[in-house]
Amino acid sequence: MILFIAAIVVGLILLVWSADRFVDGAVGVAQFLGMSTFLIGMVIVGFGTSAPEIVVSILSALNNSPQLALGNAYGSNIANIALILGATAVIAPLVVHKQAMFRDIPILVLVTVLTILLVKDGNVSFADGLVLLLAFVVVMGFNIWQELKARRQRKKAKAAALADELAEPAEKVSIVKSLLWLFVGLGILILSSRMLVWGAIGMAQALGVSDLLIGLTIVAVGTSLPELASSIAAARRGENDLAVGNVIGSNLFNTLVVVGIAAVISPIRAMDPAVLSRDLPIMSALTLLLFFICIPLKKNNRYNKVNKYGFGRIGGALFLMLYIGYLVLLGLNANGVI
Repeated sequence: MILFIAAIVVGLILLVWSADRFVDGAVGVAQFLGMSTFLIGMVIVGFGTSAPEIVVSILSALNNSPQLALGNAYGSNIANIALILGATAVIAPLVVHKQAMFRDIPILVLVTVLTILLVKDGNVSFADGLVLLLAFVVVMGFNIWQELKARRQRKKAKAAALADELAEPAEKVSIVKSLLWLFVGLGILILSSRMLVWGAIGMAQALGVSDLLIGLTIVAVGTSLPELASSIAAARRGENDLAVGNVIGSNLFNTLVVVGIAAVISPIRAMDPAVLSRDLPIMSALTLLLFFICIPLKKNNRYNKVNKYGFGRIGGALFLMLYIGYLVLLGLNANGVI
């Protein structure tokens, strides 16, 4: 028992520390490359925190258990929106910029619609997997192209204010240090979350808690700890773009890459009916709710147009309640009540 408690304490300390370092590295890389923190959060942070799901997808497909990848991907997406954005908004209200509101979140909705169209027959074939992977390449390519275009515009704006820059030179960012914190932070973030989950499972089992309850609570939350910790750390420091980009990027990776790779390696035949009747509808509804729950926050005084959206503690609490409801539904299904 002492060993389990020690693992929980050490894991929690390392989790908090590594999340801050990970965010430091991500912001530093964004500044050095002259790119938005949203894109860095979507690509680097989103991919990094989804790495465990991708590994599980490949291993489960190689072991002829691709349905595990499907449940892992959709379950993680539900947790990303309801648990992670919910908890983050309760701690620090989220701000969503106009670009994410009317481009990136709708893209995520369209990707969800594509997923429904491909899996509604209860199968994810080799061709379906290729379509998902191709869609991922197109979406990421589009986002990077848009970012490069915006970067050129920012450079022009900086050139116009060159005199001000010379008067107050910008602080130089060390790319080596940023990359070091990015990768070290990510590695410790994943390891510490595993340590925390191991300690919590061991202590729960020692106290006689059922495997079902452990799976629905500790394991379910534990697999999302890297995303949760990095999003909360980013929001606390005012890097809302990083937190929102993390979730959108992670969901894109899960929906397109995790499921796509699994289907290409081992096509999914006769998937569990619960995925179509429960998990996919809930994931789709939460994705739509993410768009509709955001309210206008700030106006551009010159043009009198809204350029920022978001939601605060009430919206965050709503998402958390929905996630708790989802866990209860899983428990009822597992016990044959529903």
